[in-house]
Amino acid sequence: MPYLSIGQLERLISVPASTLRFWEKTVPFLTPMRSKSGRRTYSLSEAALIARLKHLALDRKFGLRQAQQLLEFELLYGDQDMRAQINALRDEILLLVLDCEKWREEFEEIRAAITSEKEFFNGPENQALDGIH
Repeated sequence: MPYLSIGQLERLISVPASTLRFWEKTVPFLTPMRSKSGRRTYSLSEAALIARLKHLALDRKFGLRQAQQLLEFELLYGDQDMRAQINALRDEILLLVLDCEKWREEFEEIRAAITSEKEFFNGPENQALDGIH
């Protein structure tokens, strides 16, 4: 099962790392694991839980305390089958997003290599004329 760093989670759900750290101190059921080096690591189910908290607290504007209470209620009394299906779909989506992030990084590396080759063969002043920026 893949794990996300706090930076990956920050980009994935558009919540600053400082907010994630604050939520970790404030919301008792948010306790990410730590790597051997002490860095936070989030499972896909934890990422989905935090995304739901973000939706309730920030998007729906319930505030952190009320969002926490709603989420606790959902976790305790929600429809188990539906929740399992939703979690499975969220996990799939998060895996696809991680794949897209890897592909984007690979694309950037390829683009940088092509740009470097063009500079080598054409010189930096002609680079803008080829259409690759």
